[in-house]
Amino acid sequence: MPESGCLLYRLVALDGQPHPVLDAPYESIAAAEAAASRWCAGQGRSMSVVQRGIALEVQTRCGEWRTLGYPSACLLESGSGVGAP
Repeated sequence: MPESGCLLYRLVALDGQPHPVLDAPYESIAAAEAAASRWCAGQGRSMSVVQRGIALEVQTRCGEWRTLGYPSACLLESGSGVGAP
């Protein structure tokens, strides 16, 4: 956790590794979710649901990361039919 005591958030791939495009510190859940939604609606749109899947993590006081959830916009099928059965 940064010295300022503010929480930091990050986006990771479903395998728990830093997201290849969205690996950056975010100062709020809303900022992280907005970045995930923008990516999923744009660049991530052509990827499969598994590749689009993103987890949201928070940094603990001891510096480890804990998963908070999964931005649902990235787990839904896109309207373009990409990834549809």
